[in-house]
Amino acid sequence: MENALPLLPREEHSEKEVALKWELFVEELKKVSYIALPMVVVTVSQHLSRVASMMMVGHLGELSLSGTAVATSLTNVTGFSLLFGMASALETLCGQAYGAEQYQKLGTYTYSAILSLLFVCLPISLLWIFMDKLLVFIGQDPLISVEAGRYAIWLIPTLVPYAILQSLIRYLQTQSLILPMLYSSIAALVFHVPVCWALVFKTKLGNAGAALAIGLSYWLNVILLVLYVKYTSTCKKTCVTFSNAVFPSMREFFSFAVPSAIMVCLEWWSCEIIVLLSGLLPNPQLETSVLSICLLVASLHYFIPYSVGAAASTRVSNELGAGCSEAARAAVWAAIVLSITEVIVASTILLCFRHVLGYAFSDVKEVVDYLDEMTPLVCLLLSMDCIQAVLSGVARGSGWQHLGAYVNLGAFYLVGIPMAALLGFVLHLRGKGLWLGLNMGSIVQSALLALVTSLTNWKKQASMAQQRIFEKRITADETC
Repeated sequence: MENALPLLPREEHSEKEVALKWELFVEELKKVSYIALPMVVVTVSQHLSRVASMMMVGHLGELSLSGTAVATSLTNVTGFSLLFGMASALETLCGQAYGAEQYQKLGTYTYSAILSLLFVCLPISLLWIFMDKLLVFIGQDPLISVEAGRYAIWLIPTLVPYAILQSLIRYLQTQSLILPMLYSSIAALVFHVPVCWALVFKTKLGNAGAALAIGLSYWLNVILLVLYVKYTSTCKKTCVTFSNAVFPSMREFFSFAVPSAIMVCLEWWSCEIIVLLSGLLPNPQLETSVLSICLLVASLHYFIPYSVGAAASTRVSNELGAGCSEAARAAVWAAIVLSITEVIVASTILLCFRHVLGYAFSDVKEVVDYLDEMTPLVCLLLSMDCIQAVLSGVARGSGWQHLGAYVNLGAFYLVGIPMAALLGFVLHLRGKGLWLGLNMGSIVQSALLALVTSLTNWKKQASMAQQRIFEKRITADETC
C-alpha cells in the first residue's frame, strides 16, 4: 500500500493531461475547420475564372481551344505556379509574426513579397512574349503556336494583380480573416463570367478577350481586398505604411520563397510531365483524354485538402510564433483527422459512381469504361493528397520548405516519373502505368513528409520562430 499511494497523484495527473490534450485537440479542430471551409470556396472561385475562360474559348473553334489549352498549361508551369509558390513564404513569415504579436511585421513582409513577386514578373513576361517562337522551336504546330503566343501575351497583364492577390491572400489568411477573401472571390467570379463573355464574343477579341477578362477579375479581387484592409478596424494593427524596412525584409522573404516555390513547382510540373508522356503512348487520344480527366478530378478535389493544409499552416505558424508548441502539434493532428475524414467520403462517392463517372466528360464508351477502371487508382491518389497537402501546409507554417523541396524532388523525379516511364512504356501498362507511377511518387512524398513531421521537435521549432522574430532566444511555451 505504501508503494501504491504515491502512484495515485501521478494517475490523476496523467488523466488531467489527457483531458487537457483532448480539449486542446477539439479546440484546434474547430479553428482549423473555421479556416478550411471558406478557403475551399476561395480557391475554387479563383480557379473557376480560368476554367470559365477556357469554356468560352472552346466555342470559338478547335484551333482557338488548342492554342489556349497549350498556353494555359505553359503559363501555369512557367509563371503562375512560380508566383503561387513564392507567395507561400508569407505563410511562414506572417503567420509566425502574427502569433508572436509582432503585428507591424505582417505589413512589412507583405510589401516585401509584393515587390519581390513584381520583380519576378519581369523575366516571366519576357518568356511569355516569345512563347510562340519557343513552341515552334520545340516542334509544335505553327498555327497552334501562334494562337498560344497570342493568348500568353494577353495574359501578361494578369501577372501583376495575381502577384498582389496571392500576397494579400496570405496576409489575411495568417490572421484567420477568411470571410473577406470569400466574399471578394465570389464577387470577382460573378464579375468575370459576363465580362469574359462580352470580351470573347461581342468585341471579337477571341481568346485574347478571355485572357483580358482573367486580369480584370483579378484586379477587382485585389481592389476589394485592398479596400477592406485599408478601411476595416480588424487590420489596423497589421496595416502599415511603406517604409525603408521593406527592402531588408526582401532578403528574408527570398530565403523562404525560393525553396517554397521549388516545393510547389516540382509537384505541379510532375503532373504536366505525366500528361505529356501520355501523348507518346499508342492511341494517344484515348490515353491523353482519360489521364486528363483523372487529373481534372484529382485537381478539383485537391482544393479541399489544400484548404485544410492552408488552415494547418496558419494555425501551426501562429502557435509557433506564440511559442506554444503543444498547440502547434494539436493543430497538425486536427488537420490530418479532418482531411482523412473528408477523403473517405469523397472516395466512397467516386467508387459508388465509377460506372457512370465517365459520362460526365464523354459519350464515348471506350473512354467511360477506361475511366471506370482508373477510378480506384484515382481514389488512391486522393488519399495520398489528403496527407501530403496537409503536411505541406505544416511545412510552410513551420518554415522547413527546403525539406519539402528535397522530398518532392526525390518523390517525383527519382521515384514517380521514372516508375511511370517504366510501367507505361517498358511494361506496356500504358496510361495505367503512368498513373501508377504518379501514385508511387505521391505515396513516397506522403511517407517522407509524415516521417519529417513525426521527427519534428516542436519546442525547438517554437524557439527558432521566436528567435528569428525577436532576434533573441525565448524559451518555447513560456508565453502560453
